[in-house]
Amino acid sequence: MADTNTPKMIPIDAHSRRAFIAGLTGASALAFAQKPAADNDAAIFSVAVNVVNLLATVRTKKNEIVRDLTKDDFDLTENSRPQTIRYFSRETDLPLTVGLMIDTSMSQEKVLTAERTASFRFLDQVLRQTRDPNTSDKLFVMQFDMNVQLRQNLTSSRKELEEVLPYIDTPTRNELRSQNGGGTLLFDAIVQASNTVLKNQRNRKAMIVLSDGEDNGSNATLNDAIEAAQRADTLIYSILFSDATYGFGGFGRGEGRNVLQKLSKETGASFFEVSKKQSIEQIYQAIQDELRSQYNLGFVSDTPTEISEFRTLKLTTKQKGLVVQYRERYWARA
Repeated sequence: MADTNTPKMIPIDAHSRRAFIAGLTGASALAFAQKPAADNDAAIFSVAVNVVNLLATVRTKKNEIVRDLTKDDFDLTENSRPQTIRYFSRETDLPLTVGLMIDTSMSQEKVLTAERTASFRFLDQVLRQTRDPNTSDKLFVMQFDMNVQLRQNLTSSRKELEEVLPYIDTPTRNELRSQNGGGTLLFDAIVQASNTVLKNQRNRKAMIVLSDGEDNGSNATLNDAIEAAQRADTLIYSILFSDATYGFGGFGRGEGRNVLQKLSKETGASFFEVSKKQSIEQIYQAIQDELRSQYNLGFVSDTPTEISEFRTLKLTTKQKGLVVQYRERYWARA
């Protein structure tokens, strides 16, 4: 996404300038215009241009991740107009900001224990802690059923996350008896997580949604949820986790699957389904591999943003036979 920033004068030498620009990440980044230098050792640059950042994963037709492409291997258009890719990097170790979004409606009652167990393992596999909190991964935990609850705000503490997971559970009988409307607020949960937790974060951002895809009580629509995630520059990894023998399990295999697939496709992430052939542990490993194997491309639109709007993107590789996974539009903010 493009954000407007107040210009600042920053002294920086040419080598540092290149290194700084190469490390820019997030929904927006800063482009620098050189000003006359007071001497030959330093130059002054002014924050002047909005840079749109795009994360992409590239795979072969056999679904193998491709990790060795360069900037010149890609072609990019915005609203069908060719764009110049100005900044490019392979993202492997940059910090992640991830939300575990857990469906705790009654349709998930029989699979919730497995979800919790796998989530503990996900923390062990993915969460990277460093001495510097600015370079550590951060996670939050949100559950949704007839209500939406942020059970753990963003934290780098594995201990805090492990302490809250055992308390992720379906509603009690008293809560069900006192329920007034609502049912499974999947879309409301995504909107809330996007707007209140992720919107102002600067690292690579993702939600991992464990659900059967059912929503029968949200004020928000599916399109509202997708747009909120896109505005927050957030990937949605969907995991279809349903009990086919219980209640709404059939929904998860039909309409719910379509809902989860659309959430992931429209935000540039992947959809998974827990099955006998693919366990939740294997899925979490696949998500980790993808998050650590992305390309970050930055461009400055050739069309000034006069009004805030969504703009369409198309990213392809010059090499034939490769599949590029990315978000197909972004929110250009005036």
